[in-house]
Amino acid sequence: MNLLVTGRPGSGKTTVVERVVASLPRGAATGFFTREVRARGARRGFTIQALDGRTAVLADVGGDGPRVGRYGVRLDGLEAVGVPALAPGPGVRLIVVDEIGKMECLSRGFCDAVRQALGSRIPVLGTIAGQGGGFIAEVRRRADVQILEVTPRNRDELPRTIAATLALGPEAGAFGLACLLRVRRFASRLSTAAPK
Repeated sequence: MNLLVTGRPGSGKTTVVERVVASLPRGAATGFFTREVRARGARRGFTIQALDGRTAVLADVGGDGPRVGRYGVRLDGLEAVGVPALAPGPGVRLIVVDEIGKMECLSRGFCDAVRQALGSRIPVLGTIAGQGGGFIAEVRRRADVQILEVTPRNRDELPRTIAATLALGPEAGAFGLACLLRVRRFASRLSTAAPK
């Protein structure tokens, strides 16, 4: 099973995933986080930070590359750092993708790496844009993906629930099964409530 977290900007999506990763032994997860770059209080771009410590610029204001809003997307950075980080090595129990969004989906290599990760035996935990067509919509439709929405009410309990659901921590077992059933019921309610 793969779990992807969604929610409004600033809802704590990345923080939820970070807390799950922090609960794991060193080397048990691979992947990357996307970080904001700020200067004088304004957002100037984004970097990719792989769990192995490598970093690259993903996008910056006025930068070269394909445009998403006011940002130029640096596909070379994503493909040099983010894409290889999605390939699990020995001992890896979790693949982290933060995020599956418009910028990242401009890279065919990224999309291929995410497809491969989602189809592997190792669970994927990531964040995904709330809306979007193309690859974002493809991932959201996958039968092996469950989408969880972060809200102020559930954000503190979600890391523990996710770790148990994916059998990553000591809470696995009966608690993990109960969480899995809750996740499936939640996902079912979202799909029936979604406009057709």
